[in-house]
Amino acid sequence: PPVFPDRNWSADWFAWRVLVDFVQTKWTTVITLLDWTKMPNFTSVADEIDNLVTAAQDERADALDEILSQAEEFTSYFLNLMAAKPTSYPATTRVLNAASLVGLLVAMNWKAHFNRPRASQLCPALLPPIAVPGHASYPSGHSTQAHLMALCMGQVFALLPPAQQPQMQPMQADLWVLADRIARNREIAGLHYPSDTAAGIVLANQILPLLSGMAATSAYQTAIANAVTEWTWP
Repeated sequence: PPVFPDRNWSADWFAWRVLVDFVQTKWTTVITLLDWTKMPNFTSVADEIDNLVTAAQDERADALDEILSQAEEFTSYFLNLMAAKPTSYPATTRVLNAASLVGLLVAMNWKAHFNRPRASQLCPALLPPIAVPGHASYPSGHSTQAHLMALCMGQVFALLPPAQQPQMQPMQADLWVLADRIARNREIAGLHYPSDTAAGIVLANQILPLLSGMAATSAYQTAIANAVTEWTWP
């Protein structure tokens, strides 16, 4: 029979293998996200919308290019920050794509559960510069995905030789700042509340242990181990 080694799988399709493993972790019974009874009430929502209106007025023009380019994908932003390319860092690209796909699955599950209206639905004057997604707002998928991507890369860096780890700390900090920026751009666009962003961060931190706890032979752990070799200096 033909042989299809891991190296032949594209990063996108490899991510689906990770997702198959992930859904077998019983994640719906482990992840609690936030205390759902403390979802922002209408008083705090009004305050959040006021802040979004100010952000649209003061920040949107400068952030517009990023808002548009990050609407569909932002893996390239993480790779560019690390001066990495999919061809030279294929395992790293797989880790990022897997984190993005897993984060999206979990976020979508809670969006359907929570069914929170978009900020622009309550305040049409926000006039988002891109199409408003047809699904619920809370938690932010972009925030969940981006912060999980940063956390997964932190796991890679934590497995590097001890002497090298301090040198990777600035990059790890930069990755987290990038995740914050991606999430913030969705607020500036009028698509998400700050509380959506905060929920995504909490969710990403709850997903990571489930990924980390997978078997060493799982697709995710294989990608992590291979990514470590890409970042280990001679």
